[in-house]
Amino acid sequence: MGKDVEAAEQGQFQAKDYQDPPPAPFIDPDELTKWSLYRAAIAEFIATLLFLYVTVLTVIGYSHQSDSNVSKDPCNGVGILGIAWAFGGMIFILVYCTAGISGGHINPAVTFGLFLARKVSLVRAVLYMVAQCAGAICGCGLVKAFQSAYYVRYNGGANMLSDGYNKGTGLGAEIIGTFVLVYTVFSATDPKRSARDSHVPVLAPLPIGFAVFMVHLATIPITGTGINPARSFGAAVIFNHEKAWDDQWIFWVGPFIGAAIAAIYHQYVLRAGAIKALGSFRSNA
Repeated sequence: MGKDVEAAEQGQFQAKDYQDPPPAPFIDPDELTKWSLYRAAIAEFIATLLFLYVTVLTVIGYSHQSDSNVSKDPCNGVGILGIAWAFGGMIFILVYCTAGISGGHINPAVTFGLFLARKVSLVRAVLYMVAQCAGAICGCGLVKAFQSAYYVRYNGGANMLSDGYNKGTGLGAEIIGTFVLVYTVFSATDPKRSARDSHVPVLAPLPIGFAVFMVHLATIPITGTGINPARSFGAAVIFNHEKAWDDQWIFWVGPFIGAAIAAIYHQYVLRAGAIKALGSFRSNA
Protein backbone atom coordinates (compact mmCIF):
# COMPACT_ATOMS: atom_id res chain seq x y z
CA MET A 1 0.00 0.00 0.00
CA GLY A 2 2.81 2.39 0.95
CA LYS A 3 4.62 1.67 -2.33
CA ASP A 4 1.44 2.33 -4.33
CA VAL A 5 1.01 5.71 -2.65
CA GLU A 6 4.67 6.56 -3.22
CA ALA A 7 4.44 5.57 -6.87
CA ALA A 8 1.31 7.62 -7.30
CA GLU A 9 3.00 10.65 -5.75
CA GLN A 10 6.01 10.21 -8.04
CA GLY A 11 3.70 9.99 -11.03
CA GLN A 12 1.94 13.16 -9.93
CA PHE A 13 5.28 14.92 -9.56
CA GLN A 14 6.42 13.90 -13.02
CA ALA A 15 3.19 14.97 -14.73
CA LYS A 16 1.71 17.84 -12.75
CA ASP A 17 -1.85 18.75 -13.67
CA TYR A 18 -1.30 22.27 -12.34
CA GLN A 19 1.28 25.00 -12.80
CA ASP A 20 2.68 27.25 -10.11
CA PRO A 21 2.89 30.89 -11.17
CA PRO A 22 6.47 32.17 -11.40
CA PRO A 23 7.73 34.04 -8.32
CA ALA A 24 7.13 37.78 -8.45
CA PRO A 25 10.30 39.85 -8.80
CA PHE A 26 11.51 41.36 -5.55
CA ILE A 27 11.55 44.86 -7.06
CA ASP A 28 9.99 45.55 -10.45
CA PRO A 29 10.38 49.23 -11.47
CA ASP A 30 8.57 48.55 -14.75
CA GLU A 31 5.45 47.81 -12.75
CA LEU A 32 5.18 51.52 -11.95
CA THR A 33 4.50 52.25 -15.61
CA LYS A 34 1.53 49.89 -15.84
CA TRP A 35 -2.06 51.05 -15.36
CA SER A 36 -3.00 47.63 -13.97
CA LEU A 37 -0.96 48.38 -10.81
CA TYR A 38 -2.79 51.63 -10.10
CA ARG A 39 -6.15 50.12 -10.98
CA ALA A 40 -5.45 47.36 -8.44
CA ALA A 41 -4.44 49.93 -5.80
CA ILE A 42 -7.67 51.86 -6.40
CA ALA A 43 -9.62 48.62 -5.98
CA GLU A 44 -7.83 47.97 -2.67
CA PHE A 45 -8.58 51.53 -1.52
CA ILE A 46 -12.30 51.32 -2.29
CA ALA A 47 -12.64 47.80 -0.89
CA THR A 48 -10.97 48.74 2.40
CA LEU A 49 -13.06 51.91 2.61
CA LEU A 50 -16.27 49.91 2.23
CA PHE A 51 -15.03 47.26 4.64
CA LEU A 52 -14.34 49.77 7.41
CA TYR A 53 -17.51 51.74 6.76
CA VAL A 54 -19.85 48.77 7.13
CA THR A 55 -18.02 46.98 9.94
CA VAL A 56 -17.24 49.97 12.19
CA LEU A 57 -20.78 51.25 11.68
CA THR A 58 -22.01 47.83 12.84
CA VAL A 59 -19.79 47.96 15.93
CA ILE A 60 -21.00 51.44 16.91
CA GLY A 61 -24.61 50.54 16.20
CA TYR A 62 -24.40 47.50 18.45
CA SER A 63 -22.67 49.52 21.19
CA HIS A 64 -25.54 52.00 21.12
CA GLN A 65 -28.27 49.35 21.04
CA SER A 66 -26.75 47.42 23.95
CA ASP A 67 -26.00 50.53 26.03
CA SER A 68 -27.71 50.09 29.43
CA ASN A 69 -28.62 53.78 29.38
CA VAL A 70 -30.53 53.30 26.14
CA SER A 71 -32.05 49.83 26.51
CA LYS A 72 -32.69 47.63 29.52
CA ASP A 73 -32.53 44.52 27.34
CA PRO A 74 -28.95 43.13 27.49
CA CYS A 75 -29.66 41.05 24.38
CA ASN A 76 -30.61 44.06 22.27
CA GLY A 77 -28.65 44.53 19.05
CA VAL A 78 -26.78 42.14 16.79
CA GLY A 79 -24.36 40.93 19.50
CA ILE A 80 -20.84 39.62 19.03
CA LEU A 81 -22.16 37.01 16.60
CA GLY A 82 -23.62 39.73 14.39
CA ILE A 83 -20.41 41.77 14.49
CA ALA A 84 -18.40 38.70 13.49
CA TRP A 85 -20.80 38.08 10.61
CA ALA A 86 -20.43 41.70 9.47
CA PHE A 87 -16.63 41.39 9.28
CA GLY A 88 -16.62 37.93 7.72
CA GLY A 89 -19.47 38.71 5.32
CA MET A 90 -17.85 41.91 4.06
CA ILE A 91 -14.56 40.13 3.46
CA PHE A 92 -16.40 37.43 1.50
CA ILE A 93 -18.18 40.05 -0.63
CA LEU A 94 -15.18 42.30 -1.21
CA VAL A 95 -12.68 39.50 -1.94
CA TYR A 96 -15.17 38.11 -4.44
CA CYS A 97 -15.51 41.52 -6.11
CA THR A 98 -11.81 42.45 -6.23
CA ALA A 99 -9.97 39.12 -6.53
CA GLY A 100 -9.74 39.39 -10.32
CA ILE A 101 -8.40 42.95 -10.16
CA SER A 102 -6.05 43.22 -7.19
CA GLY A 103 -6.16 39.77 -5.64
CA GLY A 104 -8.58 40.98 -2.96
CA HIS A 105 -6.08 41.53 -0.14
CA ILE A 106 -7.90 44.32 1.80
CA ASN A 107 -5.39 43.79 4.60
CA PRO A 108 -1.70 44.77 4.92
CA ALA A 109 -1.00 41.52 6.80
CA VAL A 110 -2.31 39.47 3.87
CA THR A 111 -0.26 41.57 1.47
CA PHE A 112 2.84 41.10 3.66
CA GLY A 113 2.35 37.32 3.76
CA LEU A 114 1.93 37.13 0.00
CA PHE A 115 5.02 39.31 -0.47
CA LEU A 116 7.09 36.93 1.67
CA ALA A 117 5.82 34.05 -0.47
CA ARG A 118 6.87 35.92 -3.64
CA LYS A 119 3.30 36.31 -4.84
CA VAL A 120 3.61 40.10 -5.17
CA SER A 121 6.57 42.43 -5.67
CA LEU A 122 7.79 44.93 -3.09
CA VAL A 123 6.49 47.82 -5.22
CA ARG A 124 2.99 46.35 -5.37
CA ALA A 125 3.02 45.38 -1.69
CA VAL A 126 3.95 48.89 -0.52
CA LEU A 127 1.39 50.56 -2.81
CA TYR A 128 -1.33 48.15 -1.64
CA MET A 129 -0.58 48.84 2.02
CA VAL A 130 -0.72 52.60 1.49
CA ALA A 131 -4.01 52.28 -0.40
CA GLN A 132 -5.47 50.00 2.28
CA CYS A 133 -4.56 52.36 5.13
CA ALA A 134 -5.87 55.38 3.21
CA GLY A 135 -9.11 53.54 2.46
CA ALA A 136 -9.48 52.56 6.11
CA ILE A 137 -9.06 56.17 7.24
CA CYS A 138 -11.64 57.37 4.73
CA GLY A 139 -14.09 54.60 5.68
CA CYS A 140 -13.85 55.48 9.38
CA GLY A 141 -14.17 59.15 8.48
CA LEU A 142 -17.50 58.42 6.78
CA VAL A 143 -18.69 56.56 9.87
CA LYS A 144 -17.82 59.54 12.07
CA ALA A 145 -19.61 61.88 9.66
CA PHE A 146 -22.80 59.80 9.68
CA GLN A 147 -22.71 58.78 13.37
CA SER A 148 -21.18 61.88 14.97
CA ALA A 149 -23.53 61.64 17.97
CA TYR A 150 -22.35 58.15 18.90
CA TYR A 151 -18.84 57.92 17.40
CA VAL A 152 -16.79 59.29 20.29
CA ARG A 153 -19.15 57.92 22.95
CA TYR A 154 -18.52 54.36 21.76
CA ASN A 155 -14.77 54.74 21.10
CA GLY A 156 -15.09 54.99 17.35
CA GLY A 157 -15.03 51.23 16.90
CA ALA A 158 -11.27 51.36 17.55
CA ASN A 159 -9.29 48.27 18.51
CA MET A 160 -8.09 48.41 22.09
CA LEU A 161 -6.95 45.82 24.59
CA SER A 162 -9.87 44.90 26.84
CA ASP A 163 -9.66 45.30 30.61
CA GLY A 164 -8.34 42.20 32.35
CA TYR A 165 -5.97 41.19 29.53
CA ASN A 166 -2.26 42.00 29.39
CA LYS A 167 -0.41 43.08 26.27
CA GLY A 168 1.17 39.66 25.82
CA THR A 169 -2.25 38.03 25.64
CA GLY A 170 -3.44 40.61 23.15
CA LEU A 171 -0.35 40.15 21.00
CA GLY A 172 -0.74 36.38 21.06
CA ALA A 173 -4.41 36.64 20.06
CA GLU A 174 -3.48 38.83 17.09
CA ILE A 175 -0.65 36.52 16.00
CA ILE A 176 -2.79 33.38 16.09
CA GLY A 177 -5.84 35.07 14.58
CA THR A 178 -3.84 36.45 11.66
CA PHE A 179 -2.13 33.10 11.15
CA VAL A 180 -5.55 31.47 10.74
CA LEU A 181 -6.59 34.10 8.20
CA VAL A 182 -3.42 34.15 6.10
CA TYR A 183 -3.05 30.36 6.18
CA THR A 184 -6.62 30.14 4.86
CA VAL A 185 -5.78 32.63 2.10
CA PHE A 186 -2.81 30.52 0.98
CA SER A 187 -4.80 27.29 1.11
CA ALA A 188 -7.86 28.68 -0.69
CA THR A 189 -5.77 30.11 -3.54
CA ASP A 190 -3.27 27.26 -3.88
CA PRO A 191 -3.15 26.16 -7.56
CA LYS A 192 -2.29 22.62 -6.46
CA ARG A 193 -5.48 22.40 -4.42
CA SER A 194 -7.51 23.80 -7.32
CA ALA A 195 -6.19 21.11 -9.64
CA ARG A 196 -6.48 18.24 -7.16
CA ASP A 197 -9.98 19.19 -6.01
CA SER A 198 -11.27 20.41 -9.36
CA HIS A 199 -14.28 18.12 -8.98
CA VAL A 200 -15.26 20.07 -5.87
CA PRO A 201 -15.96 23.69 -6.81
CA VAL A 202 -14.63 25.90 -3.99
CA LEU A 203 -15.27 29.62 -4.01
CA ALA A 204 -12.05 31.00 -2.47
CA PRO A 205 -13.66 34.07 -0.85
CA LEU A 206 -15.99 31.84 1.16
CA PRO A 207 -13.40 30.09 3.39
CA ILE A 208 -11.49 33.39 3.70
CA GLY A 209 -14.59 35.21 4.92
CA PHE A 210 -15.47 32.34 7.21
CA ALA A 211 -11.96 32.41 8.72
CA VAL A 212 -12.44 36.11 9.53
CA PHE A 213 -15.82 35.29 11.09
CA MET A 214 -14.42 32.54 13.31
CA VAL A 215 -11.41 34.58 14.46
CA HIS A 216 -13.71 37.46 15.43
CA LEU A 217 -15.83 35.15 17.56
CA ALA A 218 -12.72 34.10 19.48
CA THR A 219 -10.89 37.40 19.88
CA ILE A 220 -13.49 40.20 20.03
CA PRO A 221 -13.54 39.92 23.85
CA ILE A 222 -9.73 40.30 23.99
CA THR A 223 -8.73 42.99 21.48
CA GLY A 224 -11.90 43.73 19.53
CA THR A 225 -10.13 41.68 16.83
CA GLY A 226 -7.66 43.46 14.65
CA ILE A 227 -5.90 40.88 12.38
CA ASN A 228 -5.85 43.77 9.89
CA PRO A 229 -3.46 46.66 10.56
CA ALA A 230 -5.37 48.96 8.19
CA ARG A 231 -8.61 48.37 10.11
CA SER A 232 -6.91 49.21 13.42
CA PHE A 233 -4.94 52.15 12.03
CA GLY A 234 -7.88 53.80 10.27
CA ALA A 235 -10.07 53.62 13.37
CA ALA A 236 -7.24 54.96 15.58
CA VAL A 237 -6.55 57.91 13.26
CA ILE A 238 -10.15 59.08 13.18
CA PHE A 239 -10.89 58.33 16.86
CA ASN A 240 -7.49 59.77 17.87
CA HIS A 241 -7.53 58.99 21.59
CA GLU A 242 -4.56 57.98 23.71
CA LYS A 243 -5.76 54.46 24.54
CA ALA A 244 -6.16 53.54 20.87
CA TRP A 245 -2.61 54.73 20.12
CA ASP A 246 -1.10 53.08 23.21
CA ASP A 247 -2.22 49.66 21.98
CA GLN A 248 -1.67 50.33 18.27
CA TRP A 249 1.63 48.46 18.07
CA ILE A 250 -0.13 45.22 19.02
CA PHE A 251 -2.28 45.49 15.89
CA TRP A 252 0.74 45.85 13.61
CA VAL A 253 3.34 43.57 15.19
CA GLY A 254 0.89 40.73 15.90
CA PRO A 255 -0.65 40.51 12.40
CA PHE A 256 2.71 40.82 10.65
CA ILE A 257 4.21 38.04 12.77
CA GLY A 258 1.16 35.84 12.22
CA ALA A 259 1.27 36.47 8.46
CA ALA A 260 4.99 35.66 8.31
CA ILE A 261 4.50 32.38 10.18
CA ALA A 262 1.63 31.41 7.88
CA ALA A 263 3.68 32.21 4.77
CA ILE A 264 6.69 30.22 6.01
CA TYR A 265 4.54 27.27 7.08
CA HIS A 266 2.61 27.06 3.83
CA GLN A 267 5.47 27.76 1.44
CA TYR A 268 8.41 26.08 3.15
CA VAL A 269 6.72 23.22 5.00
CA LEU A 270 3.66 22.27 2.96
CA ARG A 271 4.85 23.26 -0.51
CA ALA A 272 8.12 21.99 -2.00
CA GLY A 273 7.81 24.70 -4.65
CA ALA A 274 9.03 27.24 -2.11
CA ILE A 275 12.59 26.03 -2.67
CA LYS A 276 12.36 27.49 -6.17
CA ALA A 277 11.33 30.84 -4.72
CA LEU A 278 14.32 30.75 -2.38
CA GLY A 279 16.59 29.97 -5.30
CA SER A 280 15.21 32.92 -7.28
CA PHE A 281 16.00 35.22 -4.36
CA ARG A 282 19.64 34.06 -4.49
CA SER A 283 19.86 34.35 -8.27
CA ASN A 284 18.55 37.92 -8.18
CA ALA A 285 21.04 38.87 -5.44
